[in-house]
Parts: sequence; C-alpha cells; structure tokens
Amino acid sequence: MTLLPRTPDWSALLTLSVDRDHEQSLFRQLYNEMRRVILSGAVTPGSRLPATRHLAQMLGVSRMLVVGVYEQLVAEGYAEGRTGAGTFVSGDMLEPLAAPKPSVAESAMAASRPSPARRYAALTPNPAQFSALPFNTGRCSLDERTLKIWRSLTAAQLRHVDPQWLGYSDPRGALPLRAAVARYLRASRGVKCDAAQIMIVSGTQQAIDLVLKVLIEPGDTVWIEDPVYHAMHAALKAAQANIVPVPVDGQGMIVSAGIAASPAARAVYVTPSDQSPSGVVLSMARRQELLAWAREARSWVIEDDYNSEFRYAGRPLASLQGIDQGERVIYLGTFSKVLFPGLRLGYVVVPPELHDAMMAARFLTDRHGPGITEGVMTEFIEQGHLGAHIRRMCSFYRRARDELTAELNARLGDYLTVAPPDQGMHLIAHLRPDLSDVAIAKAAALRGVVVRPVSHFYVAAPPVSALMLGFTGYDLPTLHRAAEALVGVFEGCG
Repeated sequence: MTLLPRTPDWSALLTLSVDRDHEQSLFRQLYNEMRRVILSGAVTPGSRLPATRHLAQMLGVSRMLVVGVYEQLVAEGYAEGRTGAGTFVSGDMLEPLAAPKPSVAESAMAASRPSPARRYAALTPNPAQFSALPFNTGRCSLDERTLKIWRSLTAAQLRHVDPQWLGYSDPRGALPLRAAVARYLRASRGVKCDAAQIMIVSGTQQAIDLVLKVLIEPGDTVWIEDPVYHAMHAALKAAQANIVPVPVDGQGMIVSAGIAASPAARAVYVTPSDQSPSGVVLSMARRQELLAWAREARSWVIEDDYNSEFRYAGRPLASLQGIDQGERVIYLGTFSKVLFPGLRLGYVVVPPELHDAMMAARFLTDRHGPGITEGVMTEFIEQGHLGAHIRRMCSFYRRARDELTAELNARLGDYLTVAPPDQGMHLIAHLRPDLSDVAIAKAAALRGVVVRPVSHFYVAAPPVSALMLGFTGYDLPTLHRAAEALVGVFEGCG
C-alpha cells in the first residue's frame, strides 16, 4: 500500500491504495477509493484534492490515469475543477449522516420496508428446489436426438434471420407459433381454441402471474386444491387473495366442499389431469360439477395442465377446457417440462372475455417473448419433432418409473408403499404411520438425495406423511444409486 504525505487537506486520503494484481482495473480501483473517501465525509466539501502528478507518483501509476479518475469524479458531481487552482471536493456534497447502531439499523429497515416487499420476502423459494440431485422434481431428461435437432433448427434460424424475430412483436407471441400451438392442443388435448386465443408466455409461472393480475383484487376469494402446488399458493398470497383450501380425495377436488365454503368465489385453481402433488385425476362427474358452478357463479377456472403429455396408460386425458360450454376456463400449459426447464416457453388459452386484459398485462410485464426461440419452437412443432420427442420420453420415463417403483417396494416395503402413477413425472411414496416425511427428507439431504415431504403441501386438510420423488431428469444408474442411498436413510431411522 502506498501512502500519501500528511497535509491538512489530504490527511483523509492516507488509506488510498491500488493493487495491480486485482481483478478490477487500476482506474476502477482508484475511482472507487476516492469516491468512498468523499462520500464518507472524511474530506470536507470544498477541500482541495492532491495534484494529479503528485498522486500519480505516490501511487506508482500514470498521470493520465489519475486525470481520468478526476474527470470522472467531476462529471458525476463528486468534485469540481477550478481553473488555475486544481480539483476540489464538490461544495454541494452533504454532510454524511451518522451511521446508526446495527440493532437500530435492522429495526429501521424492517419498519421502512414496503408492505409488498415484506410479503414477497416471506415467500422466498427454498434453494433445494433448484438442486440437480435425485430425486428432485420438475426436471427433464436430456434427449440427445432432440438436442441435435434443436441445435440444427437454431442454427438455421440464425443463418436466415426473419426480421420479425429481431423487432418488437405481438405480446401474445408470434402468429406462426400460436397457430402451431393451437393445432397441437386441439389434436392432443381436445382444447377448443384458435391462434387468436393463444398467448405464449415464459412458462406456467408467468401465466399464473398474468392471470392473477387480470382476475384478482386483494380480498377476492380463490379456491385451491388441498394439498396444493406450492408456487400457486405463494402467488395467491402475494396477490392478497382470500384463499379457500378445498380437500382432495381419490376423485380429485371435492367441488361440493368448495361450494359450501365459498359459493361466490372469484376463481378456482385446479390440476385436473394430474393433481399436484397427489397425482389423482379429477373425475368426470366432478369436472361437470365444477364447470356448472363456474357458469352459474360467473367464476373462473384456472386449469393447470402442467405435464399431461407424459401419460403411461393410454392416450393423454382430454382437457377440462375442452368440455367447457361457458368459456370460463383459462387453460395453462408449458413446453418447459416437455423439453427442458431452461426453455422458458409456455402458453395460455385465453377466453374471449379476458383477451384484451391479458394482452395489456403481458405488454406491461415484459412486452413480448424471445423471437428467435419462438421461431425455433415453431419449426420444432411443425416438422413433427415435438410428437416424436414426447413418444421417446414417455418410453424412457415409463421404464424409469417402473424400475424405481419396483426397487423401492422391494427394498423399502417395510417402511413405505409406492403405486406407479398412470401419468406425470414423480412418484408418491406413502410412509408408515410412525415415520415423519419431514425427518426422512432432512436425513436424505445429508446423503445427497432430495425427497420432498408431501405434508408440506397441505394447507388445512390433515396432512399425509409421504415423499415426492421425481424420476425424470436422471439416467437409470443415477436413480438406482439414489435409491441405494435412500435405503440407508430408512435403515438409519429404524
């Protein structure tokens, strides 16, 4: 460290230093140091700064470097130049406030934090959700054939760039992709829609955010399934909705319980094809009951069809939206779980009554989606690659489901039971009554295995002690090694 000589004006600059081995440039280091001293109030407003030549000699740097730093300080208002006299700390600088004691600072910060900030801070996601360790959920296996096709289509898009991909575009997404998605949904899911109703979004979570923006005022009542998808529950809390948990049984949401609790609810959130997290399917009788209620109450049904492409017993189930005669269903879907989460592409089928509002909400949120990615996705669907990818992944996921189910039942049958689901991307392992899913999850984490306690998904209904285990996104050897580690966890817990 090089020190400056002691003078009345420069005494506060004694700690200035630069390090040639630092990752920051010498310019940025010196600028940051001088700005720090000025803002601290250690050098009073109007004080003269050292001559550039002298400061350069003291620090062992070029004079032009110091001149540049002074010019930057002057340009930003920290200093002012006086012809023939030198450079001075700006006379407009305010005296710094005394730093509060730590305890006072923390309480003051808590008191001054805006109410929405406090609300969102309480909903910070669990870092474990981002883990790549087995058996975490929501992950996709990377299919080499699909990746090769995706790379080829991306290269083609970049070689022959369509001008529409590079400029501002329709908030709903590019028309060719919306038309392709509409055809895909009509054929595979029985959805009643055309391109005008499709909105391309950045995954299901953005779809939920946009829908809540146009539907829900603070205090509006919304039914949710109990147990429920965590992120939806958190989004409703952030929207200050009045949340009414509706219990789920072997036929899905008990619609009559929702009607009894709140017959005039503004909306209901439901996962009818694969209830999250239990995996049960909403029965036809309950689907009709739910739609009849929504039509009479003028309420809205938010149908989250998040992973129904992966069905292992017959064809994918038809959508709830496809049998809706009152145009009360808002249908959400995603390609992020079909292809890979980093894709960040989903879609909403918007009822006519909400079309303009959803357009405006999307425009104000992030204007429109990524044009080049939308172009690649359009070609991926139109050339038939999406259907082929789904067929390949269904075959692989079915094998992963069956092998993991068999191994868990064979080796851990004294502790849990697992039934292979007909659809979806995770297993539910129901535990012996005396075992805590929370305790097992904590012990598993210590062995490098992620299992999610199902009891955490319950809001008001009596929780079930069970584990959620994702079987997609991992090769078979990885699943077997993780199962071996889980065996050790249970044996250690007795």
